[in-house]
Amino acid sequence: MPGYRLFLIIFLAACATIILSPLAVWISRRLGLMDIPRREKHKQHRRPVPLAGGIVLFAAFLILTGLSGAAAQPEFLAYLPPICIIFAFGLLDDFIGLKPYVKLAGQVLAAALIIHNGITVQLVQNPAVNFAISLVWLVGITNAFNFTDSMDGLAVGLAALAAACLMLVTLQSEQFWLTGMTVILLGNCVGIFYFNAPPARYFLGDSGAQLIGFLLAAIAVEYAPVGYTMLTSWFVPILLFAVPIFDTLLVVVSRLRRRLPVYRAGLDHTYHRLVRLGLSSNRAILTMHLAALLIDCVAFILLNLSPLLANGLLALLILIGLYAIAFLDRPHLLEDHPYPSI
Repeated sequence: MPGYRLFLIIFLAACATIILSPLAVWISRRLGLMDIPRREKHKQHRRPVPLAGGIVLFAAFLILTGLSGAAAQPEFLAYLPPICIIFAFGLLDDFIGLKPYVKLAGQVLAAALIIHNGITVQLVQNPAVNFAISLVWLVGITNAFNFTDSMDGLAVGLAALAAACLMLVTLQSEQFWLTGMTVILLGNCVGIFYFNAPPARYFLGDSGAQLIGFLLAAIAVEYAPVGYTMLTSWFVPILLFAVPIFDTLLVVVSRLRRRLPVYRAGLDHTYHRLVRLGLSSNRAILTMHLAALLIDCVAFILLNLSPLLANGLLALLILIGLYAIAFLDRPHLLEDHPYPSI
């Protein structure tokens, strides 16, 4: 795949999102697809903001897959119905607010369908075990990005970094179909970031955050490193999504410890705790983006080490992450009532 073609697709994908964004904002306002401030305790913005990010991402992604020729590939049919399901359930949630179990059902349906279409891990010989691992991964990463979408520009910035890394590794493994998907998603994220960065002109909403997470998770499942042993390559996708995974684990552990509902929105995410530590809003977002970039670099450094050393350093990284969870879960970094009332 010529290098200029990659940059052309990124350019067109970013331009498509920029051009579609004002239209999507207008449509959202006309349809009443708005995030109203103070409707719930965790909604801290001061004015109604359109939930247009999902519409922009879905439309721009489909347009660029058509323009780039990706939509003509047989592999695209494995992705299209599942991403339509994820987008539809997310958009319904943005409109009417679905029950958590309904949202989960939509995610499981989309994940099961894409696994049925052949997008699945091949870690063991048992197909049932591979199916279970793939299902947990796809649903987990989808929710991780949705959880991390707690502040303007945060989730889409993390997604852009992950997409850029996946672009590089799929090029190295000569999985050019996946490279095409990642460069489209990278360009989409760059364009959306312009409107979603603080102060946001529109929010991603569940439709946008879940769609980003699902696409990245599926691409990571298909990624197959060439020239590396499984002992040093198995953790690369995990490290690429380390910050969303960390944020999700922090919130889940914190809420389970306090016997609070896991799926209720709150002000107890990593971003909120960094702000309570004294960081400004923009600095907290940049801190999480910087952490993601550095861990992405570590992932590829470990990939080239011996299996023993790579997994030993991975264990050290996990211990650091567990310490960070304990550090950020101290009571004074939480509000007294970080959950909206029923």
